[in-house]
Formats: sequence, C-alpha cells, structure tokens
Amino acid sequence: MFGRLPILSGFSGFSPDWLRFDVTAGLAVAAVAIPSAIAYPAIAGLPVEVGIYASILPLVGYALFGPSHKLILGPDAATMTVLAAVMATLPAASPEDRVATAAALALAVGILSILASTVGLGAIAAFLSRPILIGFISGISISIMVGQIGRLTGVKIDADGLLAPVLELLRRSDLIHWPSVTLGAVMLALLLILPRLRFPIPGPLVVVVVAAIASYLFNFEGMGIKVVGSLPNVLPALSFPTGTALPLRELVLGAGAIWLVSVSSGLVSARSFGVRGNFAIDANRELVGIGAANIASGLFSGFPITVSDSRTAINLSAGARSQLSGLVAAGALTALLLYLNQALRILPVPALGAILVSAALNLIDLSGLRETWRISRVEFVFALISMWGAISLGVLSGVVIAIAGTLLHLLLKGMRPRDALLGRAPGRPGFYKLHRVQEAQPVPGLVIYLVQGSVLFFNAEYVKARIESLVDAAPPGTRWLVIDASAIAQIDSTAAVMFDQLRRALAERGVTLAFAELHRDPMDILRRSGFVDALGPGLIFDELQDAVGAFEAERHVIPAGAGT
Repeated sequence: MFGRLPILSGFSGFSPDWLRFDVTAGLAVAAVAIPSAIAYPAIAGLPVEVGIYASILPLVGYALFGPSHKLILGPDAATMTVLAAVMATLPAASPEDRVATAAALALAVGILSILASTVGLGAIAAFLSRPILIGFISGISISIMVGQIGRLTGVKIDADGLLAPVLELLRRSDLIHWPSVTLGAVMLALLLILPRLRFPIPGPLVVVVVAAIASYLFNFEGMGIKVVGSLPNVLPALSFPTGTALPLRELVLGAGAIWLVSVSSGLVSARSFGVRGNFAIDANRELVGIGAANIASGLFSGFPITVSDSRTAINLSAGARSQLSGLVAAGALTALLLYLNQALRILPVPALGAILVSAALNLIDLSGLRETWRISRVEFVFALISMWGAISLGVLSGVVIAIAGTLLHLLLKGMRPRDALLGRAPGRPGFYKLHRVQEAQPVPGLVIYLVQGSVLFFNAEYVKARIESLVDAAPPGTRWLVIDASAIAQIDSTAAVMFDQLRRALAERGVTLAFAELHRDPMDILRRSGFVDALGPGLIFDELQDAVGAFEAERHVIPAGAGT
C-alpha cells in the first residue's frame, strides 16, 4: 500500500508482521534519544525543550519523505557545535530570538538540502575527505569537552578556544562548586564503565535516570547544583520563524556551513549503516529526506539535525523494519514532554555535561587517525590541520580550514599526475609500462608517453617539462612522440595552449607529436582551440596501435640516412 506513494518510501513493503519489531525499536530509539535531546541544546545556548522538539518533528518529516526504512535523524554533536559557532556571532539576543534563529537555520539547511538534491549534488556530501572529516570532527569533539567546563564546575567561563577556558578556570578556582564536580565525575565514570560491562541499557539513559532520582532524593538544587529547570509541557505550534537576530547574509553563510558539515557527516554515517545493515543509500534521495526533516524541525521551533549515529544503531539492533519505528519514537518523546515534565525539570546540569563529554569522547576516532597515518602520511597531516582549525580558530573557521585542506589536497594530488613510458613485450600483444614489465622494450625511434590524469592549468607546465625531459633522454633518431591520452579525462584552455607550444618545440627538434585515444571532451577543447588543425587530423588516432602503425609505416619510407 505505502510503496505506491513516493512520499512514504520508508514504509514500502510494510507487513503487519513488522509491527512488533517497529514498536520495540521505536521505544528503544526514544530511550536513547532522551539524554542527547536534553543535553545537546546546551551546546548552542538553547532551552532544553528545543532539543525535544528537534527530536520529535524531524522523525515525522523523514518518515514522510525519507527513502530509507532504517535511518533515524536527530540532534548531532558535530552539527550542534557548528550551530553554536553560528549562534555565537549573534548580538545580545533574548532566548526567544535565539530559538527563532536556530529554527530559521534549520529551515535554511532543509531548503539547501532539497535544492542540492534537485540538481543532483548528492555527491557533494563526500566533498570532505574521510581523513579531513575525521580530523574536523575530532577537533569539534575537543571543543565540546572544553565547553563543558562551566557545567561540570559551576564556574561561568567566558573565554573561548582550547587553553583559555582552562586558564580562566585556574584563575577562578576559588569559585569551583565541588559538589557539582563530584557529581559530574561520578556520572562520567558511570558512562565510561557501563559499555565495558556490556550493560544492556545505554549509558546516557542510565545517567539521566540515576541523576534525576538522586536529585529528587538529595535535593541537588538546594545544595547549589544547577538543574535544568521548568519546561513547557506543550508541543510547539506550527509557525514560521520570525525575529531572527542574524542578518540574511550571515544566516545563509551559517546555514551553508551547518549544511556542509551535517550532511557530510550524516551521509558518511548513512553509508556506513547501509553496509552494516545491507541496505542501499541513495545520496540524492537522502538529501530530500534530510531536507524535509530539517524543515519540519524549523517550522516547529527546532534546530538543524542530521542522521543520528546512536539512534540509528539502536534502531538497527532492535530489528526495525520500517519508518514506523521513527513515528513510535516520536510519540514516546511527545508523551515524555507532556507527562514527565517534572522529572526532566530536576535533572542536574553536571550530569548533562558528563553526557556531552562522553559523547565527544566517542566522536574522537583514534583508530581512524591511526589508519590514516598507516595509509598516507600526507592525508594524516591534513587531518591534523583540520583538527587544529576546529580547535584553535573556532568551528566556523574550522569549516573553512577543512574545505581549504580538501582543495589543497586535491590540488597537490593533481599537480604531478602519474605517468609512464610504454613499449612492446616480445610474444605478447599490446603495450606495457616499461618500469613494470621487465621484458617490455621501447619501439625504436618512438616515445609512447602515458599521462594518468587530467591536464589542467595547475599541472600543464609540469606535463610539458616532463615530456621535454623524456625527449632529451630519448636515443638519437627518435622521430615521434605519441601521447596515450586514454587516462586524460579533462583538458582545459591552458593545457591546449601548452600542447601547441609543445608541438612547435618538438617540431624544431625534428620530432612529430601525435595523440592516441583522446576522449570526446578533451578532443572538443583541442579542436575549439585550433590545436587539432595545427597538428593535422592525421596525427590523432583512435587506438594506440594505429598510431604506432602509422609511425612504422612512415619510418619505412624514410630515405636511408635521414634523421641521422
């Protein structure tokens, strides 16, 4: 029934037999969602209830428009930290204006996602390379942990960065509230120990329950430990966010930064879960689902969200079959807000700080950094640069550093494309790389040069210098140089001019330039630049064998002694 409606793809193939799995999974997701829903808004200075709103409505939006049966969306620590950085640019704003601004950013992120999907930009989610994303999120995680100093000690910290908050705490050490420190340390220890004991209930949920009960029994508020405080026991009304404190330009730029980080990390997670759960991920369709979820969040006073690692993991482990599990989770969280309001009110803030520190520790991918170090030292350096940017220059500057690092990495990899000289191997058809096949020999009088990459403005001179050096090193009597262009995907106008300069330089030395196996797009560029006419159509060949055959035919008609 649902499969006929494209807006309900997450329910396609639904069977009544799935009901018990989806209900169980939905309740488990709701249980895991409670701690982060309550704790994460604090990162961006938003009221607690906003985290619950952003945990309920996106589930409905994704259930309607998301393609996956099993992904769960919700608040995410990395996304919240970028949101916090955008919100930090606000002038002094009331809580209402901050909520409106966060909601407007969620709307903008949702619209960007849908626009990106309509033009097929799902692949842009992979723009941040894995090592750079690992470094960036690790830097964000360290920023999150530093940001919890105030919640864990009871000292108001004004400094930003990595060391400045620690130094400020040392200067104001006489203000540390030691009962808060003790409570936070105990809760953090509990969070670190429970996974090692393989406790069946998620650690953050245990901490929320234990902290709430202890707060009730020992009156933490009376002891000076900060608590969450009163929450509205009503759901938000549908409304378009107005009165945002950010100018339109900053709103769009901030939404772009949030979108890039949240969608990149979210779709990386989605692909990982797809492999684990044996289901396909369509990046462009996921962008629609993520966009719908963010729009739903923004229209109901929420904030930007993305694919949630912890909630999706629980959903998979509980055996969810469809997006009904997401709707069940949304219903359970709604009941929590409406009927368990008082229990949330007395939650101690240091316990929430401990949950955030624990979540941040889990985001630091040490194994991924070790793997990157083992595979590529260069990529490891870029991961560290990305981490440093997020920690030292702030999250928004860290986004710029991460993007710049990605571009620089791509540029460095393309500046010196791999290449090879080709020749023949006796008794074997085809052509072989001389440095790899020992018995391969160059064709006398001919240099066959394979370029393994595009030739563009930033590497054109390198390719030209490389070819000229090969001609210099070629034996006397070399009369042709054939470029095997089978691996050249792109040529730009700068490269076209370079090839024409190369043609003239080689002609002055009595060497003919020819091309083999040019793809259509590079051929079009060379034709429009006039290079093809200058070279002559008889020197561009469909197959490398044809080029070698033409050279050998010409060599046989050269008078004896010519070219010596």
